[in-house]
Amino acid sequence: MLCFLADENFNGAIVRGLFRWNPVLDLVTIQDSALLSAQDPEVLEWAASHGRLLLTHDIKTIPQYVRDRVAAGKSMPGVVEVPSICLISQVVYEILLLNECSEEGEWEGQIVRIPM
Repeated sequence: MLCFLADENFNGAIVRGLFRWNPVLDLVTIQDSALLSAQDPEVLEWAASHGRLLLTHDIKTIPQYVRDRVAAGKSMPGVVEVPSICLISQVVYEILLLNECSEEGEWEGQIVRIPM
């Protein structure tokens, strides 16, 4: 199973839905960490140092920071991009599916877009 970090502005309804279907999901929110109001590179560094895939709606700036990290040879467990406007149930289902069907380290340096 994977470990996740939900970005600061990640939809709380999705987070609640994930926990409703999988109460033991390894998911930390920015609000539950020391990263509140942190800049994107700092969030990615924290996610990498804790082995967590980042769940984000920020599809404009995060991808470039991920590419910069990978180009610099830094670790990046992966990013799951979720457009702001999407069906919550579909996103919950796909994140849970990703979690169940993926192996640790499988998404290293990659960006996955949901819905797939």
